[in-house]
Order: sequence, then structure tokens, then C-alpha cells
Amino acid sequence: MSRQVVRSSKFRHVFGQPAKADQCYEDVRVSQTTWDSGFCAVNPKFVALICEASGGGAFLVLPLGKTGRVDKNVPMVCGHTAPVLDIAWCPHNDNVIASGSEDCTVMVWEIPDGGLTLPLREPVVTLEGHTKRVGIVAWHPTAQNVLLSAGCDNVILVWDVGTGAAVLTLGADVHPDTIYSVDWSRDGALICTSCRDKRVRIIEPRKGTVVAEKDRPHEGTRPVRAVFVSDGKILTTGFSRMSERQVALWDMKHLEEPLSLQELDTSSGVLLPFFDPDTNIVYLCGKGDSSIRYFEITSEAPFLHYLSMFSSKESQRGMGYMPKRGLEVNKCEIARFYKLHERRCEPIAMTVPRKSDLFQEDLYPPTAGPDAALTAEEWLGGRDAGPLLISLKDGYVPPKSRELRVNRGLDTGRRRTTPEDAISRLEEEMRKLQAMVQELQKRLDRLEETVQAK
Repeated sequence: MSRQVVRSSKFRHVFGQPAKADQCYEDVRVSQTTWDSGFCAVNPKFVALICEASGGGAFLVLPLGKTGRVDKNVPMVCGHTAPVLDIAWCPHNDNVIASGSEDCTVMVWEIPDGGLTLPLREPVVTLEGHTKRVGIVAWHPTAQNVLLSAGCDNVILVWDVGTGAAVLTLGADVHPDTIYSVDWSRDGALICTSCRDKRVRIIEPRKGTVVAEKDRPHEGTRPVRAVFVSDGKILTTGFSRMSERQVALWDMKHLEEPLSLQELDTSSGVLLPFFDPDTNIVYLCGKGDSSIRYFEITSEAPFLHYLSMFSSKESQRGMGYMPKRGLEVNKCEIARFYKLHERRCEPIAMTVPRKSDLFQEDLYPPTAGPDAALTAEEWLGGRDAGPLLISLKDGYVPPKSRELRVNRGLDTGRRRTTPEDAISRLEEEMRKLQAMVQELQKRLDRLEETVQAK
């Protein structure tokens, strides 16, 4: 009689703990747009959510500690003229966020410490180059001010935000159809994309060359997602021919067969993967699901090990993922998600149960810090570098806010708004409204005179 041996792993008992009601963000109107992005971005200072907005696109930015009911008149970032589809915080400046929209533009915003006190309508820089809606924005992990955007024009543009110029273009000859996902490698040397033509490509963006590609990593017709994981591997999520959801692990150098392929369930939501390079855990969050699955990736067969699943009653409309430096290390928290409900944002902490209150070095190896390893010019010149690592032993203290410097000569003519500009604009709008009210009153008076005459 053979006895099954349970695999040893310090992450076998990771469990999810939803925040209490007073630690959630209540009464936020999450976007109804049918786009497969997370609709939420988080860093150690702020949480940002894409919201419903009349007459344009807007997203909400709240200081992390400002929990509870959100005032319906809270100021928002509302410079786009069409719905916002994706947002991403800069990894090297916790006050800078990028947004992509259906109005074909990418905008980069600077949020003041403490959050917004007035609606923010003027971005630091507007990046114009796409001809159709922009559904993906992603910052370079190690180079300063380098931002990638992907649009429904099947084009990927890499921008130097410091000059406001597109420095690299991957045209429709690389991706003949809609781009579903883009992910940077850890050192930013490569990008991994998934496309509607059912191919996953690994691309060297500075040369514009496809290093490797895999046709039909999943047999189904629904969207595929692909992300880089550790040791030259790629993880993809997709659907089988029978519409069962799948997760697969691939070796970049040998894409003929997957290292591991697992079928999960028959739900229809696209699985969004979030990879933690410090623990080698990947979390799968499905839009419309009420659960988060997590797997551990190892260097030995079978490579992809199912750990557990966090389940709740309500389904998720989107998900945000906190960088490691924003976690509470004294509580052995190894990940934190921000789950979007229809009118609520709920933090969920992933914790390893430990009895000791001391710093657990095995759970928190040195992690990516907030400083860039390269300038944009160095990266464009061919240099690569991994992230500059920091220790979390004494906790992470966010640095003072850094100003995003933009060369105005190459900017698109927009300038940063000041409180005086905002007040004068509001006064101008009030004058216009008063003039409209007076005109309506005159029309009513004339109408009354006509009725009395008859």
C-alpha cells in the first residue's frame, strides 16, 4: 500500500482575509465598461479606481487610509473625453499615474500628497499617437519615465514621458489583430504579448523583433493572458476547445509543449494573473468570479503547484494588486488585493500563518524598491538592469513626493493646473451657467406673454 507524500511548502497554508467594513471604500460607482482590465491600481500611498462618469472618462484616487463611505462629490481625475479603460501607477514615483482611454490618448497625472481637493482636469503630459482606443498601459519596471501603451489599432507605442514623445513603435505588422495583454520582463528587456490571432509573442521592443512565439497556447476562442514568471518561464491563462478555463506554464526557449497545463472550471470570465517574483506565487483572479486561486511555481516537475483558493459570496468586477513594499510585514502579509464590487472596494490580505511576531526573512527577501535602475536614455541605448532591491526588515517608509519633470518643448502644449487656474475655471463656468439661466428666464417670460395675449 503506497502512502501519498504531501509536498513541503511554506505557502501551503496561505489564507485570504477580507478587511472589515470600516476598512473598505464604500459607495464608489465602479465602471460598467466591458473591458478586461483590472479597473483598479494600488501603491503604498493611493488606491485608484475607474468609475462611471457622465460625459467623459474619470477615475477616482483616494489616499490609502481614507476608508469608509466616499462622498458622492469627491473630486476625481476627469480629463479624458471618453471612458477610461486602464490605469497604472508609476513604480518609481508613487504620485504619478497613467491612464488609457477610448478617446485614443494616454495621459500622465501627478497626484498631490493627501489626495485631490479639486477635480484634476489637466494632465502633466498627454501622449497622442494611437488612432483607436487605448486599452493597456504599463510602466517599464526599471527605467525611469518609460511607459508602454497598446491600442485597438493593433499598435504598441513606447513613450519617454519626460519628453512626451513616442520613442518606439511596434506596428500592425507585428500584431495583426487586437492585443489582449502586454507584460514586461523583470529587467524590462523583453515584452510578452497575447493577441486575438491566438498567438503569444515574446518581443525585443528596442529592435522590434519577435524573439519567440507560440501559436494557440490554448485551443479556445476566448482571450488569452500571458505574463513573465521566474527563470525564463511564461504563464498563460485561456480556454480549452470545450470552453474550460486553463492555466499553462511554458519555457521561453521551448514553446512546443507546456511544462504544465491545468484545467480549472467552466466559468466564462477571463483570468487575470498576478505574479509575485519574491515568493514565486501566481494569483489568478477571474472577472465575474467570487474567488482567487493561487499556485506556486517551482523549478522541478510538475512546476505549477495548486496551493489553495480564497472564496467569498460576491463576484468581483475588477482587482488591484499592492506592490510588496506596501504590505504589513509584521502580520506576515505576502499579498494584498483590492477587490471591486459594484459599489465597493474591499481589501483582501493574503497571510502566511506564523506564531512569531519577528521579521520573517524567508517570506520577505529583498524586493523591488522605488528607485529606477536606469534612465530612459540608457535603456533606449541598449542597457538592461534588474530592479534595485530594498529590505523590508524595518518596514517601508514612502519617500517624499518627487516631481515628474517634463521637457515642455516637446510637451503637447498642456500645462499643469494650479489651484488658482481651477478656481478661475470654475468661476468662468459659473458665469456661463448664470447667463444660460438668464436666457431661459427671458424665454419663459416671452412664452407667458404669448399665452396671456391669446
